[in-house]
Amino acid sequence: MDNKEFSRELEKRARKFAVQIIILSAKLPNTPEARVIRTQITKAGSSIGANYREANRARSKADFRNKIRICEGEANETQFWLEVIADVGWLSSEEVKSDYEESSELLALFTSIGKGAS
Repeated sequence: MDNKEFSRELEKRARKFAVQIIILSAKLPNTPEARVIRTQITKAGSSIGANYREANRARSKADFRNKIRICEGEANETQFWLEVIADVGWLSSEEVKSDYEESSELLALFTSIGKGAS
C-alpha cells in the first residue's frame, strides 16, 4: 500500500470511528453530567478524523506535524472519556472496549506518523 492509499484508508477509518463515537455517546444517560461528557467525547472522537483530513491537505511540513499532534491528543482524550464513562458505570467496560481499542490503535498510528514527520 502506498502513502496515498494509506492516507485515504486512514481517513475512512477515522471517519468510521467518529460515527462509532457518536453512536456510543447517544447511549449515555440524559443527565446534566452525562451531557457534558457526551459533548466532550463527541468533539474529541470526531476531531481525530477532521484533523487528519486537514493534515493531508497541509500547507507545510510544520502544519502537517501540528495537525498530527492534534490527532494524537484527541485520540488520547477520547480514551480518557471512555475510561470515565466505564468508571462511572454509564456503560460497561465491555460496551466501550471496541471503541477503546480503536482509539488506542489510532493513537499509536498518529504517534508513529508524527515521529516519522519530525
